[in-house]
Amino acid sequence: MKKFLVALMILALTLSLIACAPKADEPEAPVTEAPAEEPVEEPVEEPTEEPVEEPAEEKTIINFAVQADSTPALDKLIEEFNNKSEKYQVKATIMTNDSGQMHDQLLNSLSSKSGEYDVISMDVVWAGEFASAGYLQTIDKLLMDKGWKPTDFNAGSMDSGKYKGKNYVLPYFPDLGFIYFRSDIVSEEDAQILKSGDYTFDDFIAMGEKYMGQDGTKYAYAYQSKQYEGLTCNINEFSSNWTDIEGGLNYMKEMMDKGLTPEDILNYTEGETANALLNGETVFARNWPYVNGMLQTGEHDIKIDQIDYAPLPGGGTVGGWILGINANSKNSEGAEEFLSFISGPEGQKINAMEGSYLPGYNALLEDKALLDFNKLLSNEGFQNALAGTISRPVVPNYSEVSDKIQINTHEFLSGNGSLEDAVKGIEEALGE
Repeated sequence: MKKFLVALMILALTLSLIACAPKADEPEAPVTEAPAEEPVEEPVEEPTEEPVEEPAEEKTIINFAVQADSTPALDKLIEEFNNKSEKYQVKATIMTNDSGQMHDQLLNSLSSKSGEYDVISMDVVWAGEFASAGYLQTIDKLLMDKGWKPTDFNAGSMDSGKYKGKNYVLPYFPDLGFIYFRSDIVSEEDAQILKSGDYTFDDFIAMGEKYMGQDGTKYAYAYQSKQYEGLTCNINEFSSNWTDIEGGLNYMKEMMDKGLTPEDILNYTEGETANALLNGETVFARNWPYVNGMLQTGEHDIKIDQIDYAPLPGGGTVGGWILGINANSKNSEGAEEFLSFISGPEGQKINAMEGSYLPGYNALLEDKALLDFNKLLSNEGFQNALAGTISRPVVPNYSEVSDKIQINTHEFLSGNGSLEDAVKGIEEALGE
């Protein structure tokens, strides 16, 4: 009976296990996971289109051939123009400070019809040579377009660049010869006559005779009479810009014969003339503005408050530098814009204030700021001298002409040639 019950229990257990087992052809129920949360999409901003800036138009380069400047003036001029101009940018090509070498460098470039320089600075005696060869562009239309007249600018500078009735230059900065005189010796009445410029060489010689010897002076007048370029400048002044060559030679010889000049006047250059004035040896001295700076140092026997200034009776020879446009420039419009700026009122004032250069634009002689800055410019006598400058010969072969003028003048003054031959020789030189 027990065996029967055990067997029955085993059978029941087996049937229950079979019932719980999965069927072979039924797949197992897949394991399901909780659905993942769908990502929430952030709203995407549409990109806004930034305005595309057009690249700035590149400025055209204007090449300026110029000597180095020891003052800030040149850099300031170029900076101001480049900031102001919308189309052009000036680049300075700094050339040698040896004027002769610079002349030859420019000549080599210009004669090859190169356009490497657009605007060129020139010694006042080069313009005739360059203009006659066709290397310079005339500026008459530029003057008309700007509403300017040649008389708006320094007379000597403009005359230095006038060739066969056409204007080729504007001033960069003028220099000039004029008279320094001892205001502590010359009477107020005579001083006023001198400063006005309304007197003759006869009047001047008479004053020399009157004042020579006072306050320890030895001479009445010192000037440049050595056979070099300075002599060309001085005979130009004595002859009133070649209008009276015979009269000019006679005045020079008369002053020598009367003992109004140093005995060795025929060896005098600017240096000897300056020393005669600074050492108190002469009443009158013809020289350039640089001597005023020497007086202002106070290091010499004669002080600045003992000196006044006057124009020469026939006008003072102009020196300094002028500006022209290369006839073969590929950028003549830009060259004209720069030339107008640098020689016009704005550029000339920068040059005067930053570099202490003399202005070549005449209206600036009444500019209060400039007059306050440079006291020499407010002096009546100096203003009259600056307004009455005269040019040296404007000719294609200036060096040759100047040499002949010097030789003929020096031979006469030294007693080795006649007045007639000297006049003829100078006239022939000027006519070449």
